[in-house]
Amino acid sequence: MMNMNAAGIMEEMTKTSEKLVKGYEVLQHINEVEIGMTPKELVWENDLVKLFHYKRDTPAKCKIPVLVSFAIMNRQDVLDLQPDRSLMKKLLDEGLDVYIMDWGYPQKQHRYLTMEDYILGFMNDAVDFVRKSTGHKKIHKMGICQGGTFSAIYASIYPEKLQTLTTYVTPYDFSGNECMLYRWTKDIDIDAMVEANNGIIPASMIDSGFSMLKPSANAAKYLGMADVMQDEAKLMNFLRMEKWKGDCPDQAGEMFRKYIKDLWQGNKLIKGEFVLGGHQVNLKNITMPFLNIYATDDNIIPNSSTLPINDVVGSKDKEMYAFPGGHIGVFVGSRSQKELGPKVAKWVLDRS
Repeated sequence: MMNMNAAGIMEEMTKTSEKLVKGYEVLQHINEVEIGMTPKELVWENDLVKLFHYKRDTPAKCKIPVLVSFAIMNRQDVLDLQPDRSLMKKLLDEGLDVYIMDWGYPQKQHRYLTMEDYILGFMNDAVDFVRKSTGHKKIHKMGICQGGTFSAIYASIYPEKLQTLTTYVTPYDFSGNECMLYRWTKDIDIDAMVEANNGIIPASMIDSGFSMLKPSANAAKYLGMADVMQDEAKLMNFLRMEKWKGDCPDQAGEMFRKYIKDLWQGNKLIKGEFVLGGHQVNLKNITMPFLNIYATDDNIIPNSSTLPINDVVGSKDKEMYAFPGGHIGVFVGSRSQKELGPKVAKWVLDRS
């Protein structure tokens, strides 16, 4: 019995070694891992923030442009990971005219940037640029995760500038405790964190926190690597996602301080108590058509944090869309390409 076990183990080790050798050969043919490759041009910038306009080969079906804002804590490239896993390319294919914000990489000189700077400054300037350059008084606004929260705050202050508002997997109600992220955030000393890091929150600190939400997932993704490395297409999928995950920007301390204190700890937004730059933020001022997309199996932003917004906004034309899957699957999953992208594009077109 022992000899048979030993023989089986040796055979498995030999197979694994052969797979690793073949995988190494596959790696030799990979020169560079590229993401965010859908053609676009830089049309506006202000300090660290840039605005890009995706290029089109044909005229857009939707004449009113769309401005997309992703979370500041991550890079927007995940929305354009590769041609067959790109929400942005799908929206283009469906006829939309798309602009996207790049929040940049804060440095020491940006430590004093506030939520006011990001929303009333950078986001408002980008909206005004698109409005002025295209000749439209109102534009379509899309926001993802944290970018959705910021977009909703913006929409409540400047409703006259937006034709529609679409948010994806966005936190609004921070009172729950069913997710570890929501439990931890309520107890952190954000003042000490900002001061201890000289006003710039390191990306590594935030990334470590997200990694601890589901530790088993970090280990599991490497267990099948010997098999993944046999297939160049699968390996490239893996490497593109890993490149995106590893490219996280630091955070401006003052912006992060108010974001944590007022929203995650004070839950002021959904309660109508949030104030930004002297503006009392009333979500009932969101009167434009509103589409709220949530992921049914989201382990980062629970549905209980996303759904309450629909009972608060003032929009008469409002719709919730339940996407089967997880937080990141909304952007990169095959179902996102087949169903979500066309659904969102049609919803926007119908309201243009």
